[in-house]
Amino acid sequence: MELLQGLTGASLSHLILVGVVGFITSFLGGVTGYGNSALLPLVLIPVTGPEPIVPIIAIVGMFNNITRIVAFRRYIDLSRVWLILIASVPMCALGAYTYTKLTGPTILTLIGTMLILSVPLRRILKNRQIALETRGLAIGSGIFGFLSGTTAGAGVILMSLLMAVNISGAAVIATDAVISTVIGVTRIGVYWGSGALTPQVVTFGALIGLISLPGAFVARAFVERLPLHVHTAILDGIVILGGLVMIVQAIRQFW
Repeated sequence: MELLQGLTGASLSHLILVGVVGFITSFLGGVTGYGNSALLPLVLIPVTGPEPIVPIIAIVGMFNNITRIVAFRRYIDLSRVWLILIASVPMCALGAYTYTKLTGPTILTLIGTMLILSVPLRRILKNRQIALETRGLAIGSGIFGFLSGTTAGAGVILMSLLMAVNISGAAVIATDAVISTVIGVTRIGVYWGSGALTPQVVTFGALIGLISLPGAFVARAFVERLPLHVHTAILDGIVILGGLVMIVQAIRQFW
């Protein structure tokens, strides 16, 4: 434990809090399809600052997505995976490189704005039941790829894209996990090449990721019987609140 505190620079209470939130976000991600980017920044930013947030979440996401692939493997729909990856992976690399050049206040503003906008964006796309053709899916995938490299919260765009091509239910969670795993490898590769993967980032990411592993399997037991709208409403509120807090922090740093 002393070694972990030394590597992360965090107190024991902070490490416990981060671990608990990591498990909760893994569970929520298994039920709703997203969660890491909504909750983790709220507990990580006071400990690590804004700069390492996206690389840490990328590492945690790798653990969670691989676990979801195993837990929901029978629901994976590979029919659209390759098109989305071809369009999103190069843009993700560009976005991740762009992220490494941003300042702390800019990162806070970007993440906060993205989190707030993700809630109405998901609801609008869902309510309008927008159906995408191949060209629209490719364009949307490129936008998702770039934003996934630069900020937390872009996963909601991928969810909306999948639903717009008539993928639903557990298949959204499973297919999202496959695509997000490849995107995660791309992001981590760029962050590593740019020197953004410090010992603190790797330690935090691996610690949260390991603690959160059982979350997807717990979620699988609930995903077909719990009312998703309740979980989604709660998480949406947290996303908006977290985004506002980050923007306020960014304004304070600018001034």
